[in-house]
Amino acid sequence: MDRRTFLTAAGTGAAALSLGAVSASPAGAAARPLRGPDAPLLLRWFRDTYRSIEAMTTDFGLAVDKIDVSGARPVQSRQTSPTNIGCGLWSTVAAAGLGVIDDATMRRRLEHTVRAVEKLERHHGFWLNWYDAHDGSVITHWPESGDPVRPFLSSVDNAWLVTGLRIAADAAPALRPRIARILATADWSHYYTPYDPADPVAGPGQLRGGFWTDTGEPTGHHYGALNTEPRMASYLGIADGSLPADHYWHLLRTMLPEHGQEQHPGGSYVAMDGVRVWQGHYTHRGRKIVPTWGGSMFEALMVPLFVPEQEWSPHSWGQNHHRYVRGQIEHGLAEAEYGYWGFSPANVPEGGYQEYGVDALGMQVDGYASNTDRTYTEDGAPLPPASAFTNGVVTPHASFLALPYAHDEAVANLRALDRDFGAYHPGYGFRDSVNVGTGRVSDYLLALDQGMIAAALAQALRPGLLQRPFRTGGFRSRVRPLLAKERFSI
Repeated sequence: MDRRTFLTAAGTGAAALSLGAVSASPAGAAARPLRGPDAPLLLRWFRDTYRSIEAMTTDFGLAVDKIDVSGARPVQSRQTSPTNIGCGLWSTVAAAGLGVIDDATMRRRLEHTVRAVEKLERHHGFWLNWYDAHDGSVITHWPESGDPVRPFLSSVDNAWLVTGLRIAADAAPALRPRIARILATADWSHYYTPYDPADPVAGPGQLRGGFWTDTGEPTGHHYGALNTEPRMASYLGIADGSLPADHYWHLLRTMLPEHGQEQHPGGSYVAMDGVRVWQGHYTHRGRKIVPTWGGSMFEALMVPLFVPEQEWSPHSWGQNHHRYVRGQIEHGLAEAEYGYWGFSPANVPEGGYQEYGVDALGMQVDGYASNTDRTYTEDGAPLPPASAFTNGVVTPHASFLALPYAHDEAVANLRALDRDFGAYHPGYGFRDSVNVGTGRVSDYLLALDQGMIAAALAQALRPGLLQRPFRTGGFRSRVRPLLAKERFSI
């Protein structure tokens, strides 16, 4: 699966109400001291990371998909996606909140991007998956190869743009009416297949991956796993009332025991709000854990950058996030013996895009391996010896996602990647990936991964800065009670 397909995989009026209830602009936030003894280092990393976001942003106002930093000047890609645009928005708000730019600059840049977003072609209130970042036109042929691109509405990618727009509205009150008008027609029920107890396969109560707009045909799959990044779309829809609350309980903690998957799960059935839920778990290195789909870091830990899952569900989501990070650390250091850790989809150091992860932490059989040689684990089989894990690919953004759960270890890992491989670009922050076997470092920076780094650093330096619009309105009244009821079997 390449990058093009990997990222594609009744609430009107609710957006306007919730946007009107959010908190004030982060003006003056920089006057408060930044948190933590290593704040100067983290702030330097943020400044350079945000400089990469600035380098990715076109005159039209949109952040491109990636930049090549191998030459004297960064080279922008042509294409962008809704996710990339959202990353640019929340990174700019974080930059103001951390004092890297002033509020006037933030407002000017947010308005520039919102104006560009207003011009983009939409369907059912949502954005297509690929646009030309330089003029806003729809991408019909892949810029690098000339291959045709079918117009696609991705539920997960649209969730990240809506996330960025909500954060922009929170930070810039003057933009709230415009953003409310944009979001008023974004109805998440368009992606939703209602639950059918007579045929839960055809009617699973889950979100479609998306729709091909040239034919109106939906993808053949739904996003069934709970602990993956599409749950942001689920939260947004539940919060604005366009999705029923019981949609949350129809998502899978693991697949059912009778279904083939990475590991035979433990657990039991429980009744949650009248829904029979399989509260399954895996066991990794003696720890019970709710897995992701493929075993990557950003599936598990991108959403809690914005939704305070750890706080609202300390004994379920909170424990699981910590255990997931511990599993990634121990895979890199003890199982594969790379000497480094942190595995998540990223640019391949030698070129291209690939999903990386810890296979044992994902439900998918032969899921996301931690190396380019695709070394997998199997249920019940002995773990391959460390010598089988060659050409391991470590992704810096994964360590940043781990900051709330293993701060000191994450900082040490990032320092080591810089010291041993030169993974840090002095002008633009961490490069996208490192092959720790060969020492090859990626020439690229990706907006998605830089956006996660920026959000993670904002959370480390000023906790809650980007979470404010997800603590009010429907998130407080509809999403928080679900997370409070959650009882993982871990």
